[in-house]
Amino acid sequence: MHYMKDNENNKLETVNIGIVGHIDHGKTTLLYKLSGKWASQHSQELKRGITIKLGYADIILYKDGKGYNSKSGTPVRHVSFVDAPGHEMLMATMLSGAAIIDAAILVVAANEGIKPQTREHLMALQAKQIKNLIVVQNKIDLVDKAQAMKSYNEIKELLKGKYDDVSIIPVSAQQEINLDKIYEALNEIKVERSDSGEPIFIVARSFDVNRPGTKPADLKGAVLGGTLKQGKLKAGDKIEIKPGITVREANQIYYKKLNAKVLKLFKGSKEVHELAPGGSMSIETSLDMSIGKSDILAGNIVGLYGKLPESVSNLKIKYQLFPEVFGISGHVKTEDLKASESLLLSINTSMTLGIVKRMQKNEAELNLKVPAIVFKGDNVAISRQMAGHWRLIGYGEIV
Repeated sequence: MHYMKDNENNKLETVNIGIVGHIDHGKTTLLYKLSGKWASQHSQELKRGITIKLGYADIILYKDGKGYNSKSGTPVRHVSFVDAPGHEMLMATMLSGAAIIDAAILVVAANEGIKPQTREHLMALQAKQIKNLIVVQNKIDLVDKAQAMKSYNEIKELLKGKYDDVSIIPVSAQQEINLDKIYEALNEIKVERSDSGEPIFIVARSFDVNRPGTKPADLKGAVLGGTLKQGKLKAGDKIEIKPGITVREANQIYYKKLNAKVLKLFKGSKEVHELAPGGSMSIETSLDMSIGKSDILAGNIVGLYGKLPESVSNLKIKYQLFPEVFGISGHVKTEDLKASESLLLSINTSMTLGIVKRMQKNEAELNLKVPAIVFKGDNVAISRQMAGHWRLIGYGEIV
């Protein structure tokens, strides 16, 4: 085993890789085989065998004389995996996960083929403008050659016009077949970073990390998990968190921004003095631990004190709709937006209802039920309620 000093680790380029796909196609098992970690830590996830919240796992990618692996050799890259829900009712969480990744692994089981959720997840990656994709054709040990080729051709047809040059890797996660090919593909992913400009940290999770019975002197502040889109953050920085938390006063509800100090920074599980874009990371803040419980602060944006824009309740987007709605049985044509209809908007890791006020060609103005911190050019995933579920129908860009 090759052990690496922390300062070596911190110098490695980091990529955030989302693992997406249908609930039964073996993506959480694949993540376990790739990383040696079960990303589903929530008790209900373990009982039900599905991913409810975003799961995380980190590895160092090594290269030796035989190729790439996660155990020994020369360290070449730090990989942070984000396990997104595959269940149709948890699409909003999957979209939040897509907001913090650089690339995705789409898992398709060879014995089951393309499912409605497979198509919907592929659309979600398009909506979130994820350009780098690895497709894993899993469970090849359960089919014969003819079925494997049939499944392969179906996947190629699904990707046509969307991700034409993507390679499809036949894999048996359970039997650990071709995992080295996935490691190799992970090393080839190209990402663009910008550590210039004011830091913008997107919050995907928030935690109270204190165990019951912790002594008051040892208590840690609320922890924010997510990723840094641009700029740098340092331990000791004074930060603001927007739009903040809900406050109820005199029968009114409004959002109050939070001010805090960065106490500690973590890249994966390693404490660092400074964060730059790339990978999953977390911030231990000076906020009371209770404020971070149960993902209360998920969807917020963190920046240096006084540097974030004000939250908005009105939004103008240029939008494009998918020809069909997936995630449900059959083919349903996507109808255009309608005045006064309610849409679910995914902006970075936040979810908010938007009421359509005006439309002109492919532009729409919306009133937001929950205010959001937005930046010009940010992408927005658009979902419509159909048969009791929110279905992804298109995407837009903030103008």
